[in-house]
Amino acid sequence: MFKAKSPNPLAAVALACIATLHPATAGAANPRAAEAAGATLFRDKGCAYCHGANTQGTPKGPSLENVRKTMKPAQIADQIKNGGQKMPSFGDSLSDTEVDELIAYLRAKHRPAPAPLPPAAPAAQD
Repeated sequence: MFKAKSPNPLAAVALACIATLHPATAGAANPRAAEAAGATLFRDKGCAYCHGANTQGTPKGPSLENVRKTMKPAQIADQIKNGGQKMPSFGDSLSDTEVDELIAYLRAKHRPAPAPLPPAAPAAQD
């Protein structure tokens, strides 16, 4: 008769601990890098168009300045991926990593500035 090996209890505890962490922190070697990447995504993916360059809100979208106090990471992820109310869904245009980086940025106590834009290419001359 085949007898299965009993699982390693230490490994089970480690996996349980990892599973309870949010994806943005579970795999991120550097949370500051995730926040910085999220700042650049916020600008480059159009979030700032509705929510303002500094998350202050605009007539098109609400302020996100205190979102870290009002929404849990899973709620933010759901809002980004599925939209709701007037917000469109971005689940098809953002990877899970990008969503995690946006969450890291939005939940940062001191939000970093986005990376500088690359210099514009010179205009072609005929």
